[in-house]
Amino acid sequence: MPVVSKHPRLRRGTGATPTLPALTQPYSHPLNFSVTKHDWFRFLTFGVLALLVSCTTDTREPVYRIGFSQCTTNDAWRRAMLAGMEKELSFHPNVQFQMLDAKNNSALQRQQVQELIRQKVDLLLISPNQSGPLTAIAEAAYNQGIPVVILDRRTTSRLYTAYVGGNNQEVGRTAGQYAAQLLSGRGQVLEITGTPGSSPATDRTLGFRQALSSHASVQVVAQVLGDWQPASVLARLPSVLRAHPGVDLIFAHNDPMARAAHQVARQLGRAERLHIIGVDGLPGPGNGLQLVEDGVLKATLLYPTGGEEAIRTALRILRHEPYVKDNVLGTMVIDSLNVGTVRAQTQALVAQRQDLRRQQLRLKEQMRRYASQKITVYLLLASLMVATLLGALAWRSSRLNRRIREVLEGQNAQISAQHNQIAQLAEEARRSSEAKLRFFTNFSHELRTPLTLILGPVEDLLTNPSELTAAQRHDLQLVRRNTQRLLQLVNQLLDFRKIDVGKMAVRATQGNLVAFVRELMDVFEKTALRRGITFRFLPAEPVISLWFDGDILDKVFSNLLSNAFKYTPDGGHITVSMQRNAGTNTVQISVEDNGRGIAETDQPHIMRWFYQGSQPSANGSGLGLALADGLTRLHEGTLSFRSQPGHGSTFTVTLPLEKPTTFLDAELAHNTHAPNDLLDDEPAPLLDESPLARTTTTVLIIEDQEEVRNFLVQKLQPHFQVSTAADGATGLRQASETIPDVVVCDVNLPELSGLDVVAALKGDWRTSHIPLVLLTARNAPEQQIEGVQAGADLYLTKPFNPTFLVESLRTLLRNRDQQREHFRRELSVDTATVAPQRVDQKFLADLMAIIEANLDRSSLSVDDIARSMGISQMQLYRKVKALLGTGVIDCIQNLRLTKARQLLLQEGSTIAQVAYQTGFSSPSYFATLFKGKYQVSPSEFKALHTGH
Repeated sequence: MPVVSKHPRLRRGTGATPTLPALTQPYSHPLNFSVTKHDWFRFLTFGVLALLVSCTTDTREPVYRIGFSQCTTNDAWRRAMLAGMEKELSFHPNVQFQMLDAKNNSALQRQQVQELIRQKVDLLLISPNQSGPLTAIAEAAYNQGIPVVILDRRTTSRLYTAYVGGNNQEVGRTAGQYAAQLLSGRGQVLEITGTPGSSPATDRTLGFRQALSSHASVQVVAQVLGDWQPASVLARLPSVLRAHPGVDLIFAHNDPMARAAHQVARQLGRAERLHIIGVDGLPGPGNGLQLVEDGVLKATLLYPTGGEEAIRTALRILRHEPYVKDNVLGTMVIDSLNVGTVRAQTQALVAQRQDLRRQQLRLKEQMRRYASQKITVYLLLASLMVATLLGALAWRSSRLNRRIREVLEGQNAQISAQHNQIAQLAEEARRSSEAKLRFFTNFSHELRTPLTLILGPVEDLLTNPSELTAAQRHDLQLVRRNTQRLLQLVNQLLDFRKIDVGKMAVRATQGNLVAFVRELMDVFEKTALRRGITFRFLPAEPVISLWFDGDILDKVFSNLLSNAFKYTPDGGHITVSMQRNAGTNTVQISVEDNGRGIAETDQPHIMRWFYQGSQPSANGSGLGLALADGLTRLHEGTLSFRSQPGHGSTFTVTLPLEKPTTFLDAELAHNTHAPNDLLDDEPAPLLDESPLARTTTTVLIIEDQEEVRNFLVQKLQPHFQVSTAADGATGLRQASETIPDVVVCDVNLPELSGLDVVAALKGDWRTSHIPLVLLTARNAPEQQIEGVQAGADLYLTKPFNPTFLVESLRTLLRNRDQQREHFRRELSVDTATVAPQRVDQKFLADLMAIIEANLDRSSLSVDDIARSMGISQMQLYRKVKALLGTGVIDCIQNLRLTKARQLLLQEGSTIAQVAYQTGFSSPSYFATLFKGKYQVSPSEFKALHTGH
């Protein structure tokens, strides 16, 4: 049935007709001058205005931009489609049409469609090369509000605005019925198909087989893959025809392949008794109608190109007129009985098209002449009227100027007084606002200490379940939730104050924004599953690298996602999309939901602090969106939104791809950062002076219970850099990716237990060196033995003493440093192989063997070693750094110098020979490095130990 498009993009016509307000009020000058005797001036003025309006009023349609992605233009049928489009477009000069040729390449076609989307065309026409690869990009365009018309070949999804094309199953059925009739219900058939995966090839085969299924004596004995190309048929068909000498009829999926089949049959001497049926039915030399007339083909099936209908449907959509979503074009058999009639009709249509083109050219020329003459006449008439008007106005102006000047002087004095009054009120408002902000800040600081003192003991009590009744636990959980909510509001107020006074700096690191947003979304997955919400992430590419502050963007996107889940009904959908904008060198991240939307009266104020709207949420504070907007602007980005009440909202964060000059490097900022923030008067925690208490030491906490996890973070964060994971699989992945200094893991984890995590970490050479601490409520001796046997370095039972945990971690880290020194001493060229008793020793033995085998190669690089060991450069660097406390390049250089020292002791060796044998690029460079390490030159060392 006809439908009307709802796409918001269709509202932005670029050529809307301008309108002027009606001049219906009687003329009265604001100065109340008496001008009755000059009414003729008024009428003359209105006459000039009416003339100019009639000259300039533009009644043309808006300008529409249509982008067309064609799978190929390398065949007559596709060129006929384009000719039909051009014919229809000739009636619509307001349409800007752009056609891109994909040359039968699905990957190229996807890129071309993405480019058309980036250009923001008003409507997208797609004739897919293959259905599957083009489905996702067509859906993405449709979801962005661009109307999508699929032409000829369907996609595998229904997410498009309209479809125009033939019914390929009907084409196949008609061909099958005609073939059965032609063979009198008995014979052998060979089918030549199009490209696999394209919907026409699939549907034509399906319809052809369905029609023949009712004729048991008509059998399809062979099928040849033609790929729509005659060359493929010429290469593959001869051997198949020789293998099946009884073939009576060939059905080809298009006329060019049918023509090639006739050429093969003629070469094999079987052209006289073979019936060949094609598909397309195009006029012109070498096409279907000519082939039927010449007897080359028995028949062809008309397959309309749909070019004209596609343009008509597109214009109905753009004009908001009713249209049909699925426009299926009919077919018919063209054989010797009706080919003359059809050819005559097509020739008449071609003649009409040529005549129409000539008439359009004449019409354009006449319109050009008419426009030129009309402009000339209007200019002359307007010049005459203007000259008359100027003379009258000059006389009148001399009388009015004096009175206007007097009135303006009085108005200037009044405006000056009002300006002084407004400035005074603005200063009072500024002082009042500053006092309010200072009050909020001071009050927030006063709240943080008691809230922390409430939250700490409550969490300590909740970590010991044996001492609490169910009612007590319920009450404590209620206290904790509301305390955390108060603390979150206090922190938001402090962030607001820091932004307001410009004391919050952006401490950025370079990373993958796609992975960062995906990790944030993981937190909301359970909520989405529980409420039946479709939660999707649609990044345009897998990696988008830029400099960003994870703490700031975490607050921004967490607020946006929390709002989306808050206002999206159960069973709704929330979509997060991300794509680059090459024109502005930015990246856009959108959070779209289908919730209740934002009322139009609230939209101008929704980003204001403490504004809750006409229908405030029961647990809203009016801080979230204002904080997200402030943090985004602090990050040199913008936060925008669009919303339609009852249909949901879309919030879009736009961030720069290049690092702004205002950003601070995260590591440098951390090292130079003062312990006391200018807005935070709480004292910094006192840290141990020992090297093991440095804040660069990283601890990974793997704990599924959020309360215990938060308690551990609270106790460890003053001493270490802490990261967390809520389950074993996530913790295992984080440990492999970030290589922390120590891991604290609970035993009872969902799915992958803590013992499994320990075994996996100790069995992986990347993480085998990391000290592991197991926390559990299981305190039986055999359970503790099981944990130690799994590879844990320490086994603590709950409840535990936080101070004891911190000191235990320091001891483990100190032991690891001592082990690193042991490995460093053990690693030398004198030792051929380190005994592979542990995974770490095996790793070092393999590393040393590879370096020794390539020691004479001056071009030996970290990438070469990583490839030989089957790992990445970053994994190799992190492992060597963790075990030896040095980089890979330094390790190679130390081994070369040690080997060179041995070679210098050999009789007859020269310094140049030793330099090249140990992989140094030149003797001088070797001598410099040797003296830097051993404080003597190679020649002095050789003379000292050999006497030469």
